[in-house]
Amino acid sequence: MALLKISDIQASYGASQALFGIDLEVGDGEVVALMGRNGMGKSTTIKVICRLLKNSSGTIDFAGVSIAKLPAHRVARMGIGLCPESRRCFSNLTVYENLVAASRSGEWDFERVIELFPRLGERRNQYANSLSGGEQQMLAISRALMTNPRLLILDEATEGLAPVVRQEIWAAISKLKAETGLSILVVDKTIAELANVADRAVILERGKSVWSGDFTALTPEISEQYLGV
Repeated sequence: MALLKISDIQASYGASQALFGIDLEVGDGEVVALMGRNGMGKSTTIKVICRLLKNSSGTIDFAGVSIAKLPAHRVARMGIGLCPESRRCFSNLTVYENLVAASRSGEWDFERVIELFPRLGERRNQYANSLSGGEQQMLAISRALMTNPRLLILDEATEGLAPVVRQEIWAAISKLKAETGLSILVVDKTIAELANVADRAVILERGKSVWSGDFTALTPEISEQYLGV
């Protein structure tokens, strides 16, 4: 049974419809890439899953429970951890304070996240707004892990970062896949890096799911059709 299953999701911002039929599944321990050109509905889909935006139709099930009518805080407590686009760290809190503010009991605690990102241990007492962009991204991922989720959602977790920092974050994602049973839904555009971690891919175009399958079946022709500039 899929941990997360959304079917025929439609959603709007006011009078402007953004999603016209999204179908997506993430299984236990599976890494799924959510892909598409800019403006095709990826972040909107994430907002609907996390209940930050209401859907007008369709179904959303998490761990066998319908979450379509639940508020965002209850969905988070059920085990969906979000690392949002543009990080959104608490700038006036230290690294340690950012992490413990979001923490819930479980395997992920401060000691474990600094094993994943040692640099955060070195910056423990620094305010978030004094960190580099890459360090803030590591903090945002770690903050999501501190909620001890069953599903980790990474929305553009490497966008705009220096290549060396991108490599660190992809290495951390690979480690999460290899060493934990965590399910991960990752929004990104870089096929080469995703190929190392993703089991499957779902591609969106104009607010609809237009392709899904094993990542190994994502041919250059499909990539050019749906992801090319």
